[in-house]
Amino acid sequence: MACPHMNPNYGQAARNRYLEGKHMTFLGIDLGTSGIRLLLVDADGRPLAATERHYDVHRPHPGWSEQNPADWIAALDAAVEDLRRACPQFSALRGIGVSGQMHGATLLDKAGDVLRPCILWNDTRSHAQAVRLDSIDQVRALSGNIVFSGFTAPKLEWLREHEPGIHARIAKVLLPAGYLNLYLTGEHVADMSDSSGTSWLDVGRRQWSDTLLAAGHMRRDQMPDLVEGSAEAGRLRPDLLRRWGLTGPVSVAGGAGDNAAAACGIGALEEGQGFVSLGTSGVLLAARDGYRPAPETALHTFCHAVPGRWYQMGVMLSATDSLNWLARITDKKPAALTAPLGEALQAPSRVRFLPYLSGERTPHNDAEIRGSFTGLGAATSRDDLTRAVLEGVAFGLRDSFEALQATGARVDQLSAIGGGTASRYWLRLIATVLGIPLTLPAGGEFGACLGAARLAMIAATGGRPESIMIAPGFSETIEPEASFKAAFDASYRDYRASYPAIRAIQ
Repeated sequence: MACPHMNPNYGQAARNRYLEGKHMTFLGIDLGTSGIRLLLVDADGRPLAATERHYDVHRPHPGWSEQNPADWIAALDAAVEDLRRACPQFSALRGIGVSGQMHGATLLDKAGDVLRPCILWNDTRSHAQAVRLDSIDQVRALSGNIVFSGFTAPKLEWLREHEPGIHARIAKVLLPAGYLNLYLTGEHVADMSDSSGTSWLDVGRRQWSDTLLAAGHMRRDQMPDLVEGSAEAGRLRPDLLRRWGLTGPVSVAGGAGDNAAAACGIGALEEGQGFVSLGTSGVLLAARDGYRPAPETALHTFCHAVPGRWYQMGVMLSATDSLNWLARITDKKPAALTAPLGEALQAPSRVRFLPYLSGERTPHNDAEIRGSFTGLGAATSRDDLTRAVLEGVAFGLRDSFEALQATGARVDQLSAIGGGTASRYWLRLIATVLGIPLTLPAGGEFGACLGAARLAMIAATGGRPESIMIAPGFSETIEPEASFKAAFDASYRDYRASYPAIRAIQ
């Protein structure tokens, strides 16, 4: 961790100006599944310092995924101490924004104590409850979405059936980012983007729905107060001001779900702007200037983190996770698998890979399907398998792209982010399969942490989102390769035809 903008040669006068608060700083917090990351930026949004701390995911039974919220708080406190030691500008802090993993159910009793470990987004135990909720009249119409097993409402239905004693004691349900905001401010709040993934929010009207709550046997008084992500949700508690060496006041923004925050960091606010994320899961997100739900496509239609805007995204559950899986079973690093392919795009592989290692969301909404290789032969090589995996993920992303286009979304180009962008071959493949250019942000910060910090800037200063959430500079544009387009279109059609055949035998 470094603090590049605090050069020791600036002199004491410059240091004093920071310490007097004349140069404000803002903190973005990204509460992820495996760890928490903090980014401190200056009043111009330039990164000053970043740090992260990690914690464990607990899997007490197959398909379960839980975390202890106390681990989030311990990690946050430790990370803040890292920043305080590294950067004198931390003492000029005026705003905080929290981005968080979505859908997690953090349950509090009347005393404010956590009742049980948080059930995370990738926990699959509530599949049956999700199917039942999804079949109830008006649920899709009001929420704008299919009820996926990862969403919050089916988790609470599972608890009602399997842990009724816990369920009966619930006074408040908070999402992970909301629990961090409670720690920071003492307020029970949830932002619109994060709340969109609960199946309790009327996403079009941006308010809790009594109809949806009743469908899930929940009450409005168990819900946190709703705030826009860029609005002030509260002020940093006095005891934290003292402990962190701050004079205050420090505004805490409503915050955002992780992908909405990433959209704020990449500057995707308007129709035609979006990104493709090659992370553990794959996300293709497009900003929308209005509310146009299409739950039948298995797209997510969520509120954006700023007022009056929405976004839609397709999600595939195993993107780089598919490549990581192949790396594990071949005892190679992912980069060692992709390096022999070079950068020049090749014709589609004869081997086909369906990337459904953990089921799939868009467009199938199928928690039970699993992946497969087909077309294997005696001459099949490790490189053939690698190409098939990269192609399978690219085709999965095209599923989401076509679903977005079916809703009328305009997607002229996409920013490419995430660990998978290290492979130029994969980027050329995806650009060709989708048929649109991919732009690579220039080095620096542009993800969820920066988006959260930008929300903090708006909450603390009243700045306009359009002035603060601007797109970063781009280092490169990857164009589709027209000579391969027809071949990959045909291969994609074969890929789509494989799904029903594979599903029929599983």
